[in-house]
Amino acid sequence: MHCITTAAMSASEEISDASSRAWLANRPYALLSIAAACWAGNAIVGRLAAGHIPPVTLAFLRWGLGFLIILPVSWRHLKHDWPAIRAKLGLMTFLSVIGIAGFNTLQYWALEYTEALNTLLLQSTGPLFVACWSLVLFGIRLTLAQAIGIVVSLTGVLVILLHGDIAAITAIDFNKGDIIFLVALLIFGLYSVMSLKRPAIHDLSFTAFTFACGSAVLVPPLIFELFWRPAMQLNVTNLLSVMYVAVFPSTIAYLCYNRSVHLIGANRAAPFFHAVPVFGSAMAIVFLGERPQVFHFIGFALVLTGIFAASRKPSAAPG
Repeated sequence: MHCITTAAMSASEEISDASSRAWLANRPYALLSIAAACWAGNAIVGRLAAGHIPPVTLAFLRWGLGFLIILPVSWRHLKHDWPAIRAKLGLMTFLSVIGIAGFNTLQYWALEYTEALNTLLLQSTGPLFVACWSLVLFGIRLTLAQAIGIVVSLTGVLVILLHGDIAAITAIDFNKGDIIFLVALLIFGLYSVMSLKRPAIHDLSFTAFTFACGSAVLVPPLIFELFWRPAMQLNVTNLLSVMYVAVFPSTIAYLCYNRSVHLIGANRAAPFFHAVPVFGSAMAIVFLGERPQVFHFIGFALVLTGIFAASRKPSAAPG
């Protein structure tokens, strides 16, 4: 009787866990919030790694380890979905090159020349790139609510990053690292929009393939970098940096982001880029002991209002 009761309890727990995962997998706004939180520390870690871990090395280790982390749970889906992947191998490879290898290598390269604050500020232009690519490639226009929401949330980001003094934007020193990062954002906008054309495969299959292919694409520039620059030193700080970028902004964030774009589209998902500096600011308050100021609350309110407006499902036209 005890064995039956224990087995029933275990089965109940497994059903509950599966139910929880299914609930989360169909909640795009929760998934996008998780992705933004994971990405919040990426600019900071990338900046700390600059000068210690070469950009191609960091990108290669990030995606290589990310692939190894996700492989055990994705292998079954990869085998099942391989015919569909092979049928659109050109598109899948293209997405891997721009969204995995290209974007992140450029981001880490940019952080060797610019500050994390600059990249957080520039990252807020992400929804604009997504909107432009959506219009150019597929003729999809922003709705009025989406356009207003993007402007409102961008204003909130500026309030937070500039400590409530909008005039302080003139004091920010933009440099070639910022240009590199803008190119990276242009590429990621294309990845976001083109991923809507991916084959109808499991999210784990899509993520695992792009991680593996993106890592493979980085091998030639990695070899060149190893001859051109000093190799990464194996110390605790560098290893922790690599593990962070492999687990949080890679594996967890991309699973959440790709699933969300699949559910609600790139234009409605893109405004959550504005949540990244919000989470970064909140982390600074919690972990670095920074004191919350009035501008934090004003900025948070504007960002959340803008995201809510821009991400809502458009109302159906009256019949």
